[in-house]
Amino acid sequence: MQHVFLDPGQMTARLDLQRPVSSPDGQGGAAVSFETVASLWARIEPVSHAPTEAASQRGFTLTHRIWIARRDGIEAGMRFVKGGRGFAIRAFRDPDETRRYLVCHCEEEGR
Repeated sequence: MQHVFLDPGQMTARLDLQRPVSSPDGQGGAAVSFETVASLWARIEPVSHAPTEAASQRGFTLTHRIWIARRDGIEAGMRFVKGGRGFAIRAFRDPDETRRYLVCHCEEEGR
């Protein structure tokens, strides 16, 4: 496999990495909130957009590739936050299997 070259200077977005935390809602279910576990530098690449429609409301889904320095503990269901924007992590991979970077495949939330 060919090595991926990524100039670390391209990691210009400061993101908070958050994980979901469930707490009882008093009715037998759970309320999910998020807690920040780390702040890190990343490169955000827009990938695609697709129109959506739910309950007669039109919207769209934006997807992104977010590159970060490799770290343990990343899981699908976590999210990145930048200001008022949230990026739900759907999948992640090591692009060249050298344990240097992770590429997280994300959907922008709230759109």
